[in-house]
This record gives sequence, structure tokens and C-alpha cells, in this order.
Amino acid sequence: MADNDKTMSVLQDLLERCKDGQRGYKEAAEHVKDPSIKSFFNEQSIQRGQFAAELENESHRLGKRDVDRSSSVAGAIHRAIMDLKSAITKGDKAILEEVERGEDAAKKAYQDALNEALPSDLLSVIRSQAQSVFSAHDYVKSLRDSIGRAA
Repeated sequence: MADNDKTMSVLQDLLERCKDGQRGYKEAAEHVKDPSIKSFFNEQSIQRGQFAAELENESHRLGKRDVDRSSSVAGAIHRAIMDLKSAITKGDKAILEEVERGEDAAKKAYQDALNEALPSDLLSVIRSQAQSVFSAHDYVKSLRDSIGRAA
């Protein structure tokens, strides 16, 4: 059985990452020009919000009633950098690079969580979310690569 403090710490980290992703994807969707990428970013923003809600439910189920719903400081800085890059370059490639950097952090957080000794039902939720995060990361990377080759 997992240590409850460690479990709550892992949940809080993933919750922050999901909130970062939700806000980051929303911000990216506002700046990107390609309509298909904009649509993907909006879908991912919604999905990360759903993931955050699932993780909040898990926190409540495990006894934590007061869940911090804020995103991380690193996420806020990342979004500010994305704003700046968008303003300077006005290019989808720069936005994709920033989104990929955010996805790198999310992917690492999920990989770390999967290596923890967590309750099996929680691990099942995290594993399901991780598959989606890893897939989104790979898709963003492929989009960035394809724009780089076309430039």
C-alpha cells in the first residue's frame, strides 16, 4: 500500500500538470493559425480539464477535501514564454515548440507517477491518462517536425 502523503503529492503534481496543460493548450489555440492544429489544441485543453477533474475526484476519494486547483509557477512562466514567442514570431512552429516543451514536462510527471507504489485503482486512472498524454506529446512533436521540414 502506498504512503498516503506520497500518493497525495503525486496526485497534486499531476493535477498541476493537467491544469498547466489545460491553460497552455487554450493559450496555444488562441495564437496558432492552422485550423486543424487549433482544433487539436482546443480538444487537448478540454481533455486536460477532464483529467484534472478525475484527479480531484481521486484526491477526494482518498480523503483530501481541500484540493489546490491552481497551476504551477513553471506553467505560468511557460505560458508567458509562449505569448512572447507568438508575439515575436507569429509562427505555428514556435508555438508547437513551446507546446512540446510543456508536454515534455507532463510526460515526465506521468512517467514518474507510474513508477510510484500507488493504489492499483489510482494507478489505473493515471495509466489511462498517461497513454493520452504520451500520444498527444508524440503528435505535437510530429506536427512540429512536419512544419520544420516544410519551412
